[in-house]
Amino acid sequence: MSRHDWWGVVLEAPDPRALVHFYSDLLGWEITKDEPDGAAVAPSESVGYIAFQLSDAYVPPVWPAQDDAQRITMHLDFEVVDLQAAVAHALELGAREAGHQPQRNVMVMLDPAGHPFCLYTDDDSN
Repeated sequence: MSRHDWWGVVLEAPDPRALVHFYSDLLGWEITKDEPDGAAVAPSESVGYIAFQLSDAYVPPVWPAQDDAQRITMHLDFEVVDLQAAVAHALELGAREAGHQPQRNVMVMLDPAGHPFCLYTDDDSN
């Protein structure tokens, strides 16, 4: 690859291929790598990506944080225009709503592997 300006985040996962397809469908991003041990997704004409690395010992984090449980070290945020429609779409793809929701204009979701991500709007009246 001749590019030298890539940046991104890498999440551990028990099934990188399943997650890359989930996020590709959720965000409409292109799958740039789709292999059993690692996969990646990126928006077209962008330098950023989200990658998924195989981890047989993956333990999903717990939200909200609890003593003696796997802690969240990061989460992904995605601004959306219609929060209700974005949540419905994520649920159709296999995400689930987290039990604790801290704000009206933010919906904390869990991807199929249990990684937290937030769908949010600029407008807190949603």
